[in-house]
Formats: sequence, structure tokens, C-alpha cells
Amino acid sequence: MKELVLSPEVVEAVESIYNRLEDLYSQVAEKLKFSCKGCPDNCCDSYFQHHTYLEWAYLHIGLKQLDPEKQSELMLRARNYVEKVKEAEAADKRPQVMCPLNEDGLCMLYKHRLLVCRTHGVPATIKRPDGQSLAFPGCFRCQAIVEKKYFHFSDAPKVERTPFLQQLARLENELLHNERAKYPKVKMTIAEMIIAGPPVLDID
Repeated sequence: MKELVLSPEVVEAVESIYNRLEDLYSQVAEKLKFSCKGCPDNCCDSYFQHHTYLEWAYLHIGLKQLDPEKQSELMLRARNYVEKVKEAEAADKRPQVMCPLNEDGLCMLYKHRLLVCRTHGVPATIKRPDGQSLAFPGCFRCQAIVEKKYFHFSDAPKVERTPFLQQLARLENELLHNERAKYPKVKMTIAEMIIAGPPVLDID
């Protein structure tokens, strides 16, 4: 068992995927005339789970660049986040807890934020491996724009996340010697990834 460490080449490939995604996000935002500037809300309290060892390991590259005191502080925030999520779920409510990486309204690891964090805001779609299609309407400000400009959500421009997720999945499978299926599925919040430490797997 050893830590899953990403080579510089893999990091470059991940960041290339993110860059192409951000280009598409910018195109959709421009078409909608949408911007986060001046928003009174903060998307970082939206409840997301992430699903790849690849992004989990990428997040920890950024975490390791923080000074030890900040890492300790972040661990406490992450544990508090997990407790609040449990409380919400016990009350049969969807969790709405500020991400532990959010500090004074900004992401502490903006460069190392994950794919879902990079697409939140504008409308998006995804086709799951089981064939089911999912649609995300975007944040409340973007939904108001879509409702005003388009007859139906399907008419609005949107980010199709599927190709980017597929690229990450293929890259992850290569990293795991094309044996991704033998490893447990990942279904973790950022807080859980922080608490767990970097992924440790039975890999050569």
C-alpha cells in the first residue's frame, strides 16, 4: 500500500482538462451574460461529492503546499464540516455547510479546486455511465437569467460535463494500470478527502 502520487506529466494532463473546461464555462457564461461579480451568496456552501482518486490526489498536492499551522486549522474545519453534514442528514435535510477551504469568501486552494467546483454557477448536463442524463440549472442568479431569456431550460447554453469527466476517468484508469474497477468507488466531500489524507492504494 502506498500513496497515489501524481507525476508532473499527469498533473499537466489534469490541468489541461480543467483549462478546456474553464474555456467552455467562459463561453457559456458570456452567452448568458452571467458573472459571479457582486453576488451576495457563496457557492461554496453547496453540497458536492467527488468521485475520482485522481482529483483526490490532485487536491492533496495543493494541501501540502500550505504551512503546517494552516493544515491543522483546515483539519479542524473539515471535521466540523463532516459533523454538520451528519446533523443535516439526520434531520432529513440536504446539507448546506460552508466548504472548509473557504476563507473570507475565497477558496484557499483555488488553483487545485476540483472539476465540480469549476463548473458550478452556469447550467450544466452530465450523462452517467448507466446512461441516465442529469441536468443542473446553475445558481439562483443564473437560473433567473435563463428563465428571463429562454422559453425552456433545454434552450439555454450549458456546459456538458461528460467529456471532461470521461477524460479524467480514462487518465485515472491509466494511472491505476487499467485496473480501476478493482478499487472501491470514491464518493467523498472535500472535507472527507482532507480528513482521510491523500489516497493510499495497493499500486506498483
